[in-house]
Amino acid sequence: MAVTLKRKSAAKERIKGMIDNARSVIFSSDIFPMILSLTVICILFVLYRMKSVEVDYKFIDAKKSVEKQQMINKELKAKKAKLLSSKNLKIMAKENKLASPKQEQIIVIP
Repeated sequence: MAVTLKRKSAAKERIKGMIDNARSVIFSSDIFPMILSLTVICILFVLYRMKSVEVDYKFIDAKKSVEKQQMINKELKAKKAKLLSSKNLKIMAKENKLASPKQEQIIVIP
């Protein structure tokens, strides 16, 4: 039992020594600025990627909105064409008791 305790304590000492060695290497004046710079670059890359995805979503929403407005515009143009058709205008003229204009009432604009 005493042997296993010595082995465990020796293993703990080795692990503690490795951790201390890693800390001294990582936080040295040569390595720490590089690690810090790489960390900042990675964070900025992730933020840039997130922003580009957000912009893509906004672009898709704007594109859908434009397509919807174009469809509404086409429907309104079709409705206008239907209302201004000669057949429909003749029907509305009869309903409102309108007559064709006389020759002297017609003014030609060049």
